[in-house]
Amino acid sequence: MKQAEFQFSVSTKSRGIYAISNEIETWVQSQNIRSGLLTLFIPHTSASLLIQENADPDVLKDLNSFFNRLVPDGDPLYEHQSEGPDDMPAHIRSALTQTQLSIPVRENKLALGIWQGIYLFEHRVYPHNRNVLLHLLGE
Repeated sequence: MKQAEFQFSVSTKSRGIYAISNEIETWVQSQNIRSGLLTLFIPHTSASLLIQENADPDVLKDLNSFFNRLVPDGDPLYEHQSEGPDDMPAHIRSALTQTQLSIPVRENKLALGIWQGIYLFEHRVYPHNRNVLLHLLGE
């Protein structure tokens, strides 16, 4: 049994969904682990990770639109607004999505479906540097 760890950063420009599959796939293929499990983790409370459609960009636009409608900025219901009107909505969006993903590795590649990609979902309005931690375990 072998294991490997890696961390990379994603600079976000604003709220939105950012493709990160290529960085992850490149790293996995550089490891000498043909079969195993990759765990991804984002150590932030206002961003998350998604596995989603990677062929039609309208899917990502529609997801953004849905979350904007579901969790609007500046709702007077929120008491926590210490970092601005997008702060509490970002925490809610993160709670509704995932901060950790597990993906099987087969034949030294991510075992994603043909239309699946991995994305970082930035929930804040302003730019941020987000870290993504990877841990690969297998043989």
